[in-house]
Amino acid sequence: MSGPSDSERIAISEIVARGIRRRRAAEARFKTYGAIAILIAIAFLLTLFATIFSNGISAFTQTHIRLELALDPALIDPDGTRDPEKLKSGNYRKIIETALFSRLNVDAKSPDARLARLMLSDFSHYELRDRVVGNPDLVGTTESVWLPAHSNIDQYIKGAIKKETPNERRLVKDQQIAWADELAAAGDLKRTFNRYLFTRGASSKPELAGLEVALIGSFWMMLIVLVFAVPIGVSAAVYLEEFAKKNSLNDIIEVNINNLAAVPSIVFGILGLAVFVNTIGLPRSTPVVGGLVLTLMTLPTIIIATRAALKAVPPSIREAALGVGASKMQSIFHHVLPLSAPAVLTGTIIGLAQALGETAPLLIVGLFAFVVQAPATPFDSSSALPVQIYLWATYQERGFVERTSAGIIVLLAFMIGMNLLAIILRSRFERRW
Repeated sequence: MSGPSDSERIAISEIVARGIRRRRAAEARFKTYGAIAILIAIAFLLTLFATIFSNGISAFTQTHIRLELALDPALIDPDGTRDPEKLKSGNYRKIIETALFSRLNVDAKSPDARLARLMLSDFSHYELRDRVVGNPDLVGTTESVWLPAHSNIDQYIKGAIKKETPNERRLVKDQQIAWADELAAAGDLKRTFNRYLFTRGASSKPELAGLEVALIGSFWMMLIVLVFAVPIGVSAAVYLEEFAKKNSLNDIIEVNINNLAAVPSIVFGILGLAVFVNTIGLPRSTPVVGGLVLTLMTLPTIIIATRAALKAVPPSIREAALGVGASKMQSIFHHVLPLSAPAVLTGTIIGLAQALGETAPLLIVGLFAFVVQAPATPFDSSSALPVQIYLWATYQERGFVERTSAGIIVLLAFMIGMNLLAIILRSRFERRW
């Protein structure tokens, strides 16, 4: 039988070539679509970061006004005892108002007096009080003190409130703008690093609101998660992977662990409220309750990551250890677990980073209280970093808008740092078999 003719071979070749071209064109289109999708994702991510940083970077600076304050003993220490407890009740507001009116050439009984008072924060007298209580020798002297400006003045200096806006629609009036410009020209008004953002707690005034309570509360919670979740999670993973028999009960446990990793975080908050608060009686709105709730939520992640790390260790390691007379316990804890430690640490850090950013379960257990003083123990009332960001986002003042973005920047910095640490540990200590 004769083979295909030349014309038939040419036709077959053309069909094959067209098929190859179609497959190559489809592959090229797929690559193009993938590249476009990645570019779109990167564009959205960059837009998000640009928006957050543009709104929040200004919160890391704060406007202050310098005044020459005569610390009259008759107003703050009439008894002359220099007792710190009595100094706390001094009339520091009167001292500040007198110096402010003198500096701005304002009569205390004129209509401009109210506008002058709004140049400084309503709580600036507490700043002066703390300074005097910390150093009673200041009584009777004249001190040059930088006091926090009112949030509206701060926003004008930062450019959020525009001079071009009509006076009746502007929070900072023309007279206040004139005073601010005059003070700035004289060097008595400037922007400095906003230490209040990291040294103060909750406040109804945006210029004095800070993250101190939230940061310390989050620290206590992460410490509790680390103390409870890591040993329990690693121990459970070692048992399930190395010692547990293959039966229906252990299969059910494994399925439930995998399912718990996908349970919405608010469910863990409801569980924590029912068990730790209502049943055990732990105090609500405290880091100990928040930490235990986050421990429950983090356990599945640590268990799954640890089991995957244990599976990655070659069976030859176990066999070699058993072959030289080691018990199964010794082979696991002296050889298998140390070799899987980098992957275990990576999973643990990722679990902690996930827990650090959780908000819903903490809201359920009450970690949204208005707390001014930082918690000294895990049993003191506190807030948490993501919850503080959420609360600030509910306020309408422009000063809280920038602090919301600043809080997000701080939270992102911690989470990115933790993830970078996980990557460094994995690349530094990981072994390939």
